[in-house]
Amino acid sequence: MSIQLADIGKAVIETQYAVRGPIVARAQELERAGRRIIYCNIGNPQALGQAPLSWTRRLLALCEYPGLAKAAPGAFPADAVGAAKALIAGSKHGVGAYSESKGLKVVRDAVAAFIERRDGIAADPDAVYLTDGASKGVQAALRLLISGPNDGIMIPIPQYPLYSATITMYEGRQVPYYLDEEHDWALSRDMLEDAIAKAAAAGVKTKAIVVINPGNPTGSVLRPDNVKMVIRFAKEHGLSILADEVYQDNIYRDGDRFESFAKAMAELGETGVTLFSFHSTSKGYLGECGQRGGYMEVRNVGPEVMAQILKMQSVSLCANLPGQVALYSLVSPPPADGPSRPEYDRERSAILGELRERARLLADGLNAIPGFRCNAVAGAMYAFPRLELPAGKTDEDWCMALLEQKGICVVPGSGFGQLPGTAHFRTTILPPRDQLAEVVAAIAAFNAEYR
Repeated sequence: MSIQLADIGKAVIETQYAVRGPIVARAQELERAGRRIIYCNIGNPQALGQAPLSWTRRLLALCEYPGLAKAAPGAFPADAVGAAKALIAGSKHGVGAYSESKGLKVVRDAVAAFIERRDGIAADPDAVYLTDGASKGVQAALRLLISGPNDGIMIPIPQYPLYSATITMYEGRQVPYYLDEEHDWALSRDMLEDAIAKAAAAGVKTKAIVVINPGNPTGSVLRPDNVKMVIRFAKEHGLSILADEVYQDNIYRDGDRFESFAKAMAELGETGVTLFSFHSTSKGYLGECGQRGGYMEVRNVGPEVMAQILKMQSVSLCANLPGQVALYSLVSPPPADGPSRPEYDRERSAILGELRERARLLADGLNAIPGFRCNAVAGAMYAFPRLELPAGKTDEDWCMALLEQKGICVVPGSGFGQLPGTAHFRTTILPPRDQLAEVVAAIAAFNAEYR
């Protein structure tokens, strides 16, 4: 007899991942049947028309086929050729061979240098693990931390479903802390204390706190004093911190800035709180989701635990090599005086400037719809508007009906978590401006009929 559902582990069956759930499956069915679908369900920039950076693709091309530079002399700028040669030399055998389990040393050195430039603090390449996107780093940290069914991980509500799904898969406990929608999705010490107290009363041993900054799905940006507050809270309660910082380049609102947890910890002189920080090639201005490049940096972890992290990495041998090259292109832009730099600066500025304008247009457009309320999209790539629903309807009903009638694929807020009694949906800011206007108009027309 073939395997049956009853044979599957309970944790797998209970795991949910909303951004690619039933609504997306239905969207794909409709698309195969000939319907035009606009996918706003996931942060996948190049699927919605964002062009790749020339610097990244040149490095990938030259590393995948080193003979290109000789076959097409003059076709590649000298700085790109030099960077590719350094990567190939650092790999010893090219991108078709495994690297060491932590990832190529030349790339980890570049990540450490990037952190030092960004934060003005020391960074250790041996505390950097290259991963297949940030998601694999997150999963590794959670696997390390969850040792039993009563181990809890604090996650923001709303949150990115990677966290709830992985905690469920690893048979841990979610410890939700609510973000304050009425105050721009703010994070407060009182809310954190309330969440951890409720968990303790339920017999949960809270091990760590997850912070997503800039926020997914909220589009909020933490103030530097908020970051330091989380560190003090973690120290008081003996928690590790998982800092999801993949949107650190996506800051749109004047006056906001990204503050890394590593920098804040250095400023506080904090050496007793374990920090896992994550970054990715998929977001920011690079948008290289398919390359699956990312890193996890670890701070304040002893050698015995570091050995266990390395062992976990070794089980998968290493992160994919093209992803490591793409990550190098992110953390090592062309030199300031190199021939590739003017083009790189133009492309990067154009992408971030366009995203900034789309963030404003989407929030303004959604706020103009009766019954909608959307906070400013200060960062990241998403809006998370609240909407009023007819009695007896859920946000899943609303999102599915929007898909069926208008061909717009968004994700119900219940997939991310929301305050009881409220309804939301998440949509990206990534469609081109004309398509974004079409999305907003379609949502407005649909919602008027639905209400």
